[in-house]
Parts: sequence; C-alpha cells; structure tokens
Amino acid sequence: MQSGLGKTKKWIFEYHKQKDSIREPLMGWTGSQDTNEQVKLLFDDIDQAISYAKKNNIEYEVIPEMKKKYSGKLYADNFRFDRKDKWTH
Repeated sequence: MQSGLGKTKKWIFEYHKQKDSIREPLMGWTGSQDTNEQVKLLFDDIDQAISYAKKNNIEYEVIPEMKKKYSGKLYADNFRFDRKDKWTH
C-alpha cells in the first residue's frame, strides 16, 4: 500500500452538526436537512481559518495536527529466515 502526502498540509474548516440525520424508511438511506454538514473549506494555514471563523461569527475549535509514525519496511524482509512470524505455506 502506498500512502502519499498530497493535500495533507492544509487546514480543514468543518461546520458542527446542527440537526440530526434522518433515515429514509423505504431504502434505509440516511439524509440530513443540514446542508452545512457537506461543506469543508481548505485553508493554507491556521490563521486564515481562524480569521474566516471570526469574520463570520462562527464558534471554532482548533484540533492540532497529528504526527504520523513511519517505520521503514523492506520487501526483502518478507523472505528473511529470522522473521518473527512464520510462513503458513
């Protein structure tokens, strides 16, 4: 699996859920009357996101970015004799 880092350096502004979701009785699909739930705004830095919220009188909460842990893995390690888990075939 390849995990790219594209579009990971942006700050996302999402609206809080205002109304409960509704369930359509015939097909079981879920929907909502709240259209702000579908809106996600991307900003280059946190200051732009905060100024947008303040300018539009929107309460905001900043969730700090989470750091990913990367561990180096080699394809050749699958064939090592001293691997921890054994082959099943």
